[in-house]
Amino acid sequence: MKADIHIERATIGELPRLAQLFDGYRRFYRMKSDISGAREFLAARLRHKDSIILVARIGDESLAGFVQLYPSFSSVRMGPIWILNDLYVHREWRGRGVGQRLMEESRILAVQNGCIALELATEKTNTSAKRLYEKLGYALDEVFDHYELALT
Repeated sequence: MKADIHIERATIGELPRLAQLFDGYRRFYRMKSDISGAREFLAARLRHKDSIILVARIGDESLAGFVQLYPSFSSVRMGPIWILNDLYVHREWRGRGVGQRLMEESRILAVQNGCIALELATEKTNTSAKRLYEKLGYALDEVFDHYELALT
């Protein structure tokens, strides 16, 4: 049975439940649980409007998942891009199309805002996420190697 999934922009009123989901996302990537830190981080994103957070609801129930997008630019392609930095679906709602709907709504919103691309990264071992991304048309970058310099 297909779930009735509603996608909307996160509001400050959803912060307690969103922080719980965000903490679950961070723990998935082996970070230490920090609910108050998650709440502060997300509150700052919402307050400063420096990211776009979409949440998924199943019917009238609480939040089932979220995606967080960060606006950026591609100098080479001379256009706006969004970095799809975070995607998380609560364990009880996985396999019901929540992640796919969040991804589809992200694409629609990016197109409506004139973006030329959505970019994302995931762990090499995250096979279920990679299957979803490839199903939705995302291609693995085989041209550029991406590096990071950790500053903390």
